[in-house]
Amino acid sequence: MLIDRPETTTGHPVLGLFPEGSHQDENGQLVVGGCHLGEVAERFGTPALVVDETALRGRARAYRRALDEHWPNSQAIFASKSFPCTEVVRTLVEEGLGVDIAGGGELVTALAAGADPGQIVMHGNAKTDEELAMAVAAGVGTVVLDNLRDLERLERLVTDGRQAVLLRVIPEVDADTHAAMMTGHRGSKFGLTIDQATEAAARVRRSSRLRLDGLHVHVGSQLMDTAPFRHAVEAIAALPGLGSHPVYDLGGGLGVRYTYDDQPPTVEEYVRTLTDAARALLPHDARLLIEPGRSLVAPHAVTLYRVVTVKPGRRPLVAVDGGMADNLEPMLYGQRFEATLVDRVGGGESCDLVGRHCESGDTLIRDVPLRAPRPGDIVAVPATGAYCYSLANNYNGARRLPVVFCRDGEAREAVRRESYADMLRRDTGAVHPRALPFLQTRP
Repeated sequence: MLIDRPETTTGHPVLGLFPEGSHQDENGQLVVGGCHLGEVAERFGTPALVVDETALRGRARAYRRALDEHWPNSQAIFASKSFPCTEVVRTLVEEGLGVDIAGGGELVTALAAGADPGQIVMHGNAKTDEELAMAVAAGVGTVVLDNLRDLERLERLVTDGRQAVLLRVIPEVDADTHAAMMTGHRGSKFGLTIDQATEAAARVRRSSRLRLDGLHVHVGSQLMDTAPFRHAVEAIAALPGLGSHPVYDLGGGLGVRYTYDDQPPTVEEYVRTLTDAARALLPHDARLLIEPGRSLVAPHAVTLYRVVTVKPGRRPLVAVDGGMADNLEPMLYGQRFEATLVDRVGGGESCDLVGRHCESGDTLIRDVPLRAPRPGDIVAVPATGAYCYSLANNYNGARRLPVVFCRDGEAREAVRRESYADMLRRDTGAVHPRALPFLQTRP
C-alpha cells in the first residue's frame, strides 16, 4: 500500500517533525543543522544520534523569554534525565538554565558540564546515602525531599550551614498520558501526601541544618493539555497547614510532537498557564521554577540508521542496524515515531521498521511509509532527543551510539561510539587473546 501526504510549501509534512530549519537541498537530500544527514552517517557511522545545536539553543531561549515576560523571578531547570549527555547539559547551562538531577551520575555529568552547583536541584524517591552526601559535598543548591527518611538522612549529613530543601507534594491530579509517565496521581511513588508534607514542614522548620524554601509538584510527562498544570498549582495553593513559601517548583511535563497528529501546547502557552495560575493563587514575590526535559530536547535530535535487510510481505519488514538498544520508548511506552529515508523524503510504501535485536518486540515503527527502501539506505527518525540516550543499552552486545552535534553545516562528535574494549572494561577476569584484535581498533 502506498501512503503519502499532501506536499506543503516547505516540502513533505515529515519535515515538520524534524528540528526547526531542517530542509531538503536542491538534490532532495535531508539537511539538519546545515549538515547533510547522509554525509553525517558516512562520517560517524550508524546508529547515530544527531543534535541540531541551533534548534536546541533556540528552545532554551524560548523558555527564558516566556518566563522573563510572564514571571521575571523565575528559572527553567533542565530535567537532565531526559538527555544526560555532558555536551547537552553544557549547552543548556550556557543558555542560563539550571540542572535537575536524580542520581549521582547525573550530578557528576552536570558538574562536568560546568553547572553552578547552586543552580542544581536534586530529585529522587529513593536517594542513597552516597548520593545525598555527594549533593552536600558538591554544594547542590536545592534538595527536594520526597519522603520523611530523606529529611532524616539529609539532616545528619549537613554539618556546615543550612541546606535549602523543597517538599515534593502529591497533588492528586490525574494526567492524560501513559500510565508510566503519570507522577501526580493518588498513590504515586513520588512525593508526600498532604499529612506527610505537613509533618515534614514542621520538622524542617525546627531544624538547624535544613531550610524550607518551598514546595515542588509534578503531574506527569508528555502532556498535550495545559489543564493538569493549572490543577497542580491549584492543588498546592490549597494545601492546609503548609502556609506560603518563597519558592514554588512547578515541575515539567510539556508534551512534544512525535507524530503528524500530535499538537502539543507551545512553550508560551505552557508558561502562561502556569504563571496565570500562580498569579491568582501564589505569593506574587515567590520565585517560580519549572523543569522542562522532554520538551527541551526531544524535538531537536534525530537518530540515523542504515537499512540492513528488506523482507517482502504485506508490509515489508525493513530491518536496520539499531533498535531497542538505542530507542526503548516504543517498547516501554508504546510511543509512536515517524521516519523517512534521507535521500527520498516522505511518502512511499507502508513498512514496518524493525530493529536488529533478538526480540519480536524490537519494532521501532509499525506502518511507516518509506520510498522503495533497500539495503544501505539511511533512515532518519526524528524527535529522539528525549530518553533514547538515557535508556541506551548493550543488548545483544550493541555498542552505545555516538552523539553528533550539527551547527551551521559543521558536524562534531560530542560522544564517541562505544568500543568493544569499553564494553569489557569493567570485567575483572582475564581477556583471552582471541578477543584482542577486536579490542584494539577504534569503533
